Amino acid sequence: MISDAKTRQYRWIIFWVLAFGYILVYFHRLCPAVVAVDMMKDLQTGGGLTGFLSAAYFYSYAAMQLPAGLLSDSWGPRNTITVFFLVAFVGSVMLGFASSAAMAIAGRLLVGVGVAMLFVPTMKILSEWFTPVEFAPMTGILMAMGGIGSLSAATPLVLLSGAIGWRMSFVAVGVLTLVLSLLVWIFVRDCPEDMGWVSLNASVKASSAAISLMAGFRTVVSCPHFWPLAIWFFFDCAVFFTFGGLWGGPYFMHIYHLSKTQSGYILSMLAVGIVIGGPLLSFLSNRVFHARKPVLLISTLILLTITATLSFATDRIPVFGLYLICLGLGMFSSSIVVIGFTATKELFPVQIAGTATGLVNLFPFAGGAIFQPFAGFLLERSGSVEGAFTLAGYQQIFNYLLISAAIAMLACCFIKETFPTASARSSVP
Repeated sequence: MISDAKTRQYRWIIFWVLAFGYILVYFHRLCPAVVAVDMMKDLQTGGGLTGFLSAAYFYSYAAMQLPAGLLSDSWGPRNTITVFFLVAFVGSVMLGFASSAAMAIAGRLLVGVGVAMLFVPTMKILSEWFTPVEFAPMTGILMAMGGIGSLSAATPLVLLSGAIGWRMSFVAVGVLTLVLSLLVWIFVRDCPEDMGWVSLNASVKASSAAISLMAGFRTVVSCPHFWPLAIWFFFDCAVFFTFGGLWGGPYFMHIYHLSKTQSGYILSMLAVGIVIGGPLLSFLSNRVFHARKPVLLISTLILLTITATLSFATDRIPVFGLYLICLGLGMFSSSIVVIGFTATKELFPVQIAGTATGLVNLFPFAGGAIFQPFAGFLLERSGSVEGAFTLAGYQQIFNYLLISAAIAMLACCFIKETFPTASARSSVP
């Protein structure tokens, strides 16, 4: 009982260290949206190259998801996060001092490699330090912290870049990333057993045999229920990362002639939606619907409505409506992944939680990696007027985002319900 009490107390220290690291992950992910125009001018790039610069994060992030899962299950989450956050530190500083687009892209690639190794290992740690039914609420809180990170990538970044420039802003965030790396090494442990304590999931572990890395990989990719989730992740997050991660800010400035500061205020609603949505959607799933699939379906239907609005009323949305669109995207295109990751984890044994999460987490970032530069290509092809992309270009982007939301909705219909059984729920203290 003593060790059990210590476990329940110490796990919160671990959680909050990792949660603050997740703030930085989201900052790095979404920061180009509010400084994209400045970066284009400073680095002398067009829409396509700027899209590729932003998407470089997603290329490396997506590529590292399978290694993230395998390293989490073999080398351990603590070691993995510590070492790769050092890589992110180097990449952020390189981006800040970039003298060319090529150097900026290299820095952005390193940032993606480094911060890619936080989320999946964190999911592995949560599965070890929290019970199965506690997992979704804790993931929801983690997503809310990511919302704070996306908030810092909006108005606060506008103010910071205005004071010290976008370059030194990235250098400062790189230093914070270095500090988090040290905190992870000092405080985080992979599981209660590393502290000499009894696992809260001891009974579940005792009833499950060990699974090798390749066997775990084969188990995940051969599961037919895995693929609807993967497809849903790809197209759902393609929408969010294309709009919220890069082209939303330029859209507000070019079509609605808003200032960078005004655009930052509107983009801040993405963060508000993420902060609200993570805990709210987890509560709805666990306490109201007692299911995962209905929450996924409702959220994706709302996303379909949002993309239809952008597609059919591109230049006729009132400014208040733009705030609501960003709020909705934060909740129903970003925060909803809490339920998606929970469903993925519940499909497989805890021993391969890292592998399963890493594999499925490849797909949302593949969506961002493909759609961000593709959207930039569409904008450039449609031309520009006095440095601003045209209405026709943005309409083309939103048409493709509407199609993406429709595909996500279709995939959602085939997702398997994974909510824990009554016996599992009874284990919650």
